[in-house]
Amino acid sequence: MLKKKMGVSLILVLLAVAVLGGCGNGDKNTITFWTPLTGDDGAYMDQLVKDYNATNPEYKVKHVITSDMYTKISTVLNSGKGVPDLSIIHADRVPSFVKQGVLEPMTAVMQAQPELKADNYLPQAWATGNVEGTQYTVPLDIHSNAMYYNKNLLKKYNVESFLDDDVVTIDEILSLQGKLDEGDYVINDALLGWVVLAQIQNLGGDIQQDGMPAVNTEAMKQAFTEIKKISDAGLMTPFGEDGYLMFQAGNVLFSTDGTWSSTAHATVDGLDFGVTNIYSTSADKYTNRASSHLFSMLKNDKRTDEKEQAIGQFLEFIRQNSIEWAKAGQIVASKQVIESPEYSNYIQSFFTSNEKEIESLYIYTYEYYPYVAEAVDTYAADIVRGNVDIDETLATMQKFVEDKIAEGSSAAK
Repeated sequence: MLKKKMGVSLILVLLAVAVLGGCGNGDKNTITFWTPLTGDDGAYMDQLVKDYNATNPEYKVKHVITSDMYTKISTVLNSGKGVPDLSIIHADRVPSFVKQGVLEPMTAVMQAQPELKADNYLPQAWATGNVEGTQYTVPLDIHSNAMYYNKNLLKKYNVESFLDDDVVTIDEILSLQGKLDEGDYVINDALLGWVVLAQIQNLGGDIQQDGMPAVNTEAMKQAFTEIKKISDAGLMTPFGEDGYLMFQAGNVLFSTDGTWSSTAHATVDGLDFGVTNIYSTSADKYTNRASSHLFSMLKNDKRTDEKEQAIGQFLEFIRQNSIEWAKAGQIVASKQVIESPEYSNYIQSFFTSNEKEIESLYIYTYEYYPYVAEAVDTYAADIVRGNVDIDETLATMQKFVEDKIAEGSSAAK
């Protein structure tokens, strides 16, 4: 009986060794690629990877989607085991990742593929990965706040002229006070925090001063005050209601969600919609708060020079062939793609239709931007709805951000 148990154990050990050995050999010629693309966009990335692998490269790409990718990144970096060869990170992660020393520069990759250069990408998308002259990322896209409009409602209320200059102002929105049928609204509160941050730029403000967070400022107060006028006038979808779904139901003129939402809107029967810029405090200036998905290489001593060159081949394939990514509603970063006739078929091409539109795509690159964005998202709805005192809440938000920075500094020691 004992011999039988020992025999079974030996077989199990040998099988485990064989499996581990097989995994190791498989990884040798595989680029492990992590992304946080847990929505429908993950399927489009799967297809891009499948298309690339169909070219029969020496190093094939394995796409791994994970909802808690940043937590897992921290875990594998601390252990030094299981670090992916390639990953997609968001633009707001670059400054802190570089400061922590966890990103590998793209220098060797760019040398192997000379078309991976600034001239071939949207400027904001490329620049967000450049820190003190070193390029740490190669961009995939820009994903932006966008304002969809219901064509039938614009016609019903005779305000199609709002779109003549591609800028819908808060004053134009307020002009509809008392003119809507019961149950109809001018604007919803989708991605309200993004809209607030856009107004900061429209008003000439910023979220930092001399490297320190600037939340409790006159520009922030003015941004909230201007947006609050819409709510006070009864023109914003009710607090607690899903304004996004109300737009899809045909009861809202304008929806301030994201470029990626176009795919969902397109599936709604009878919803005749278009896209324009986020509303502004002034017709002279408009901003669409944006971010970017960026290819990056985390520090990994086991990544060989050959694998880095293979990563370059994959990124060059993406640069030339990422029209598939446009299907996800994203603004593709590659100029070769966005300048192709096929790209004009996608609604988000509006945001690259001219230089002024491209310039409107604003990506925050401040190191502590994630904390500022969290504070704005946490308190925006209550401020706009008048549930809290604006001055007291701005002071609370300022402290919120400063406390987050202090916590991060303490954890790093």
